[in-house]
Amino acid sequence: MATALDAQQILDIYSPFVKESACTFETEVPSASEFQARILKNLLVRPWLVCTLDDAIICYVYASGHRERAAYQWCCESSVYTKSDFQGMGIGRELYKVLFQILKKQGYRNIYAGITLPNDASIKLHEKCGFIHFATYENIGYKLGEWKNVGWWKLSVNHYDRKPSPPLAFGEMQHTQFEELFKTAAAHISKKLVY
Repeated sequence: MATALDAQQILDIYSPFVKESACTFETEVPSASEFQARILKNLLVRPWLVCTLDDAIICYVYASGHRERAAYQWCCESSVYTKSDFQGMGIGRELYKVLFQILKKQGYRNIYAGITLPNDASIKLHEKCGFIHFATYENIGYKLGEWKNVGWWKLSVNHYDRKPSPPLAFGEMQHTQFEELFKTAAAHISKKLVY
């Protein structure tokens, strides 16, 4: 689980994506204190997970809100960022598996991923996780001197029952119930990190 103390290391992974790519539409690198506040606010509602190697964060995933209106409350968006030295090793996928199991337990129905196009690596990752492409927003954002398209992918994680309860707030859940998920992911990631 991410903590406020992880903010600077997470920001170190995120910053190059802000400055050098259109993976995120954020154009200014936030301060460490602003990022810390984001993490803490997010953890009240939805999970934010990190993968560490020798006490250094090498990958993180989190879920954020999709839209603000009440009828959207069963939907969220997922994000994954991996340190450049560890991209393509399947670490993000293993963290995603844990994230999606937690979101399922919380009672979410749909998880969305918005991917700035082109991005074959991200598309491949999300489709391996079961996401299905359903829309492309053309010329929706302008960054790095170009208009960008964003493709949208969806993963359904729960049934669409007629009287759904609101999703459980992550901050109110017993996190010990996820220990086995963390152990399994750690074992799988350890195998990927053996050179």
